[in-house]
Amino acid sequence: MEGASEETLASVSSLVTVFENSRMTGAVPRVHGLEAEHQQPGCRSPTSSGPWEKPTMEEALESGSRTVSRRYLSSLKNKLSSGAWRKSYQPRTCPGSGTQEPEEKKIVRELLETEQAYVARLHLLDQVFFQELLKEARGSKAFPEEVVRLIFSNISSIYQFHSQFFLPELQRRLDDWTITPRIGDVIQKLAPFLKMYSEYVKNFERAIELLATWTDKSPPFQEVITRIQSSEASASLTLQHHMLEPVQRIPRYELLLKEYVQKLPGQAPDLADAQKALDTIFSAAQHSNAAITEMERLQELWEVYQRLGLDDDIVDPSNTLIREGPVLKISFRRSGPMERYLFLFNNMLLYCVPRVIQVGAHFQVRTRIDVAGMKVRELTDAEFPHSFLVSGKQRTLELRARSQEEMISWLQACQAAIDQIEKRNETFKAAVQSPEGDPQEQELQSVELGLRAPQWVRDKMVTMCMRCQEPFNALTRRRHHCRACGYVVCARCSDYRAELKYDANRPSRVCLDCYTFLTGNVLPEEKEDKRRGILEKGAVAGSEQSLICSFLQLLGDKWGKSGSRGWCAIPRDDPLVLYVYAAPQDMRAHTSIPLLGYQVTAGPQADPRVFQLQQSGQLYTFKAESEELKGRWVKAMERAASGWSPGGPGNKDLSD
Repeated sequence: MEGASEETLASVSSLVTVFENSRMTGAVPRVHGLEAEHQQPGCRSPTSSGPWEKPTMEEALESGSRTVSRRYLSSLKNKLSSGAWRKSYQPRTCPGSGTQEPEEKKIVRELLETEQAYVARLHLLDQVFFQELLKEARGSKAFPEEVVRLIFSNISSIYQFHSQFFLPELQRRLDDWTITPRIGDVIQKLAPFLKMYSEYVKNFERAIELLATWTDKSPPFQEVITRIQSSEASASLTLQHHMLEPVQRIPRYELLLKEYVQKLPGQAPDLADAQKALDTIFSAAQHSNAAITEMERLQELWEVYQRLGLDDDIVDPSNTLIREGPVLKISFRRSGPMERYLFLFNNMLLYCVPRVIQVGAHFQVRTRIDVAGMKVRELTDAEFPHSFLVSGKQRTLELRARSQEEMISWLQACQAAIDQIEKRNETFKAAVQSPEGDPQEQELQSVELGLRAPQWVRDKMVTMCMRCQEPFNALTRRRHHCRACGYVVCARCSDYRAELKYDANRPSRVCLDCYTFLTGNVLPEEKEDKRRGILEKGAVAGSEQSLICSFLQLLGDKWGKSGSRGWCAIPRDDPLVLYVYAAPQDMRAHTSIPLLGYQVTAGPQADPRVFQLQQSGQLYTFKAESEELKGRWVKAMERAASGWSPGGPGNKDLSD
């Protein structure tokens, strides 16, 4: 029995002896990258450098140890999924290896050769990295032994299984191939033991985090790892690369065994056992593929965190980056949009400003908006096409994409994140988006006042206070924004403070109406019972509230100091009157014209876009932006002048 045992362990013993002897004699093989596992031990040529000696600074820089990059993980996952990695790793034979072998035997030989190299790598992990770190921990007490055991998980059990059972069985079966040309029964018998990889794979993420933490925290810990990584035996690869080997090994078993089954003849006695073995390995391979995908996600996430320079309270490994890209911010004060950058995660939207000097972090986070409770919708703004609204608890943003397709993509990505949050947390069902394009969304529902940041009305959209209707000026009546409803109001109408939940309950400037609602305090108002003036009718900025509305040029002396451009509208609830405003959001018109009895005529000028309203000495001249718009205005005014109303016959064809 002892003789048989020694014979089965001969192959692995000869392989790991190289690593054991290297500590004494310095003779180790020089291998490069992950391709090393496909070299045949019998074809290797030893070198004569001392692998465990501490390298000089020049040697350490020359070795160029590489870290695990996201590009590497992505490439690894694609290769394992497609099987393309095997094209460049076909089994090689040493000179004089002789006759042509059956295809299935070539695959078994490749399996054996890669298994030999894999066991050597496991030896490096278990008997070199693991043991050296344990020895240092016991001697110097610079770091706990428990940390070392957590990093390497059950690597010792994996190494013992492959070196003492799996590899010897494969070696014996290939040696006896003429008598017993099969391996399916062997793999089927040993495959259930591969379930031990589940523990290693599940612990992998935590192990990499501990490795990074203690490398920075403990100089003795770092010195041991650097010394081994710089050796010839480590092939200038980092410990992280070597720790990846068990993760990627099971998918390679699956690919090799799948090809072995395909190459077997239809009546081969090993076909049934090989297929059963393949099914067993397939379930174990899913864990490795999932781990590679997770590592790729974490690498990408960490790169994003570095570009943002995020604080620890925002950095969370459970986050998932959904979309990122540049947008334009529509300002409520400035005339032109500003360059901004968005990062959309599964739980938050980061509104960022690009740094001019990109040393370290590339972006500065201006606002974090929680996806929970967030709403998005498209904006219909002729001045800023491809614009959309993001309304969150912390802030509401008006943004502009560079194209319609890009805007739709942002809306879909944000809505998908919102839907996912709502599925996981039923308490946010009330934040479901209202019907798209509903003009009522431009104002917050009263129940939401103070709970979420409002959409601010842009300064240039109003010329007067949206509460008292007094015109603004640069000295005595300046513009302010109510932090609760977003209205543009004067200082007198916004001289109140209320706590807003979305702003951490800090007292903020609000208008009188919002102050009354939020605090329950009713202040005396001198003009409260004053009857509403004929001009105090809020502008109807949308087609849903008006028969027709648009900007028109106001020509002639009749308009006085009102300006050369006005927002004109014929409301649905007052269809016989034309209201002229200075801006679309004004709450009071500066002119109203009862259209009944007026005549609509072409203007005296040669411009076909000009038309006039005339009645008993009264003459108003307008100019539309296009002939098509002029035609719609003339049609609407003629109907109003004849006494037509939406409630009468023929109302269906008047909506514009």
